[in-house]
Amino acid sequence: MYDDEMRNNDTAENTTEQTTEENGGNYYDTGSTYTHYDSSEAMNQKAPKKKRERKAGGFGRTVAKCLVLALVFGSVSSAAFMGVNYVGNKALGDSVNTKVSLNKANTTVPATSTASASSDVYDVSSIVENCMPSVVSITNVGTQEFRTIFGNYEQESQSSGSGIIIGQNDTELLIVTNNHVVSGAKELSVYFNSDGQDADEDNVISAKIKGTDADKDLAVIAVQLSDIPDETMSSIKTATVGDSSALKVGEPVVAIGNAYGYGLSVTSGIVSALNREVTVQSDGQDITNKLIQTDAAINPGNSGGALLNSKGELIGINSVKFISEDVEGMGYAIPISDVENIIGDLMNKTTRDKVEDGQQGYLGVSNCVDVTSEVSQNYNMPTGVYVRKVLDGLGAANAGMQDGDIITKVDGTTISGYTQLKELMTYYKAGETIEVVVQRMEGSEYKEETLNITLSTQDEASAQSQQQSQDSGK
Repeated sequence: MYDDEMRNNDTAENTTEQTTEENGGNYYDTGSTYTHYDSSEAMNQKAPKKKRERKAGGFGRTVAKCLVLALVFGSVSSAAFMGVNYVGNKALGDSVNTKVSLNKANTTVPATSTASASSDVYDVSSIVENCMPSVVSITNVGTQEFRTIFGNYEQESQSSGSGIIIGQNDTELLIVTNNHVVSGAKELSVYFNSDGQDADEDNVISAKIKGTDADKDLAVIAVQLSDIPDETMSSIKTATVGDSSALKVGEPVVAIGNAYGYGLSVTSGIVSALNREVTVQSDGQDITNKLIQTDAAINPGNSGGALLNSKGELIGINSVKFISEDVEGMGYAIPISDVENIIGDLMNKTTRDKVEDGQQGYLGVSNCVDVTSEVSQNYNMPTGVYVRKVLDGLGAANAGMQDGDIITKVDGTTISGYTQLKELMTYYKAGETIEVVVQRMEGSEYKEETLNITLSTQDEASAQSQQQSQDSGK
């Protein structure tokens, strides 16, 4: 796609006016109640130096009196940013292509070595002992784009979040986390047994993104089994998945994650509410989901970590915190039962590497526009990427894509914006054929079309784009 991979994408038809002020790396959307903020300042103000040197990062600090909802993941060094298969046991999967399935809890036999919902529920040490080996720290090294009056520029950034060991196939250990924890990553690494003690470099291992779902803020990453030392492998566990639909308000829960990038830590509380509709902004898109509310502390760096019930079963993926001077104890987690199928699909995707410069494939579309959730609601359009121009003779045109189509899915990955689409295409080579789902206006409504597009080369896309510019100037 020469798409606008070679241009700046537009903002979808502005239906509301928003003003953004830049202030020391913090961005305040004065037209809404949402704030993105740099957590590195907060973390640098506090705290003792860590005993180890390791990559860590942050996302989260209270900066204003206004009420805000924010995605939460930590950073302890440079500027923070919001970031790019079901769960199985070792016994699952006879080949790399064999699908894996969730390690579901036995509903008739309670899990062992965990606390029960009784008078001693606040002693959660047995849950921690049993479940902490299933939680990992994740470090994301990427770039953050800054807009100034002199133009746009990028700066390397580093951030940290959490993940949960959710299964494995014959060659990979699979970890579920939040999409915003891995978004925009150039390098990803996983730190096993991150319990706050001195780092063992053998436990810090490179990882790759296996699949993402931006709408649900989910991602699955993979670590090669061959890269994990035997000693580490013997000390980690696959999480046991519980039933979040059976949760009751007031039920005790435990949160484990990589708070502030210092290593794994534990907080506890109760289920404060269920099915809370929460809207947050990630990669410029408003994302609304129904989440579990808890008063267990969800701190910067906890994103992607585990929310556990009193049996030590995974019932939520920590994701969001309500931030305000006037509010305490309002954290949110993605209910695991609502996303089991999505996680399964992500786990069974093919793990890809970014392709080398010059080898990337292009769809062959131009002048793309984000259809945000707000535009979608106001104009009754599907969320995705609106294609203003399909370039003649390239992959998209040859497959039947038309001007005005809205791209909603690429190779099984839901597309919510142009930035995500550009990032995804860096994993595909010219000449590959991929499945692209578009929504096309027919009469008064949109209908879904599935296209098999053979990707064009950069040279082909560049030539067609230049020709289009010349034609339009005549």
